[in-house]
Amino acid sequence: MKAVLLLAHGTPESLDDMPEYLTRVRGGRPPSPELIEEMRHNYGAIGGRSPLTDITLAQAGALASALDGMPVYVGMRNWRPYIADVLAEAAAAGVREMVAVPMAPQYSTLSVAKYGEAVEASCPPGMAVRFVRSWHEHPGLLDAFAEKVRAARAAGPWDRVLFTAHSLPLRVVAQGDPYPEEVAATARGVAERAGVTDYARAYQSAGRTPEPWLGPPLEEALATAAAEGARRVLAVPVGFVCDHTEILFDIDVQAAQAARRLGIEVGRTESLNTSPTFIRALADLVRER
Repeated sequence: MKAVLLLAHGTPESLDDMPEYLTRVRGGRPPSPELIEEMRHNYGAIGGRSPLTDITLAQAGALASALDGMPVYVGMRNWRPYIADVLAEAAAAGVREMVAVPMAPQYSTLSVAKYGEAVEASCPPGMAVRFVRSWHEHPGLLDAFAEKVRAARAAGPWDRVLFTAHSLPLRVVAQGDPYPEEVAATARGVAERAGVTDYARAYQSAGRTPEPWLGPPLEEALATAAAEGARRVLAVPVGFVCDHTEILFDIDVQAAQAARRLGIEVGRTESLNTSPTFIRALADLVRER
């Protein structure tokens, strides 16, 4: 039997789970009380939990329908349902061939590669897994993002368009990580389809470490836009395919606060979530494998 596995980062089910969750994210290193409190505050600001798992499960259900009932599983790297448990469940159900799709279109050794390692480490005997390494320029993905950009621009005027993605330590980029180039390619492809001729790129959600991270940070890009006369800035988070903390807090709360301090407004495109165009793109991606 054939099946699909959607892979995502994972998110705690409640604020009480935060210490255990952060310990997993940090590779077993216990988080400081200050970090736990900060993350509890951030999650509290968006209702106490992230919708990441719920939305990924909804994407899996929509994808299964688009694939005529083919089973679609969801595995998380840092929380339940864990990748290893889901692979074991699929094997017990008779799955022998699987396409694994990381729900992060651009490849990085710190994100997508970790999903691949987790799948390889827990792949049951007798199961063949085709891992999708990168799909940052898949035509259907670009169409889905462009659709959201056109909708946002039709709803009102924007002085500046900023394509955003999760930041990355510069040391990883210096080692040859292709992530920045893939983010740039996604932004370029979306801009071409949406008819955006003037745009910039920014990075968000950098880790809390003293080392330098890929930039410019979103808040800095907003300051630049304000200094150049922009009053309404549209953020287009092309590094993410659903609503979660990096969208709902880092953009909708944190970046919005920074924009107000600058005397400008920041909005964003609607997330892909279960957009029919996006689900068709996922289905095409699976069929190609």
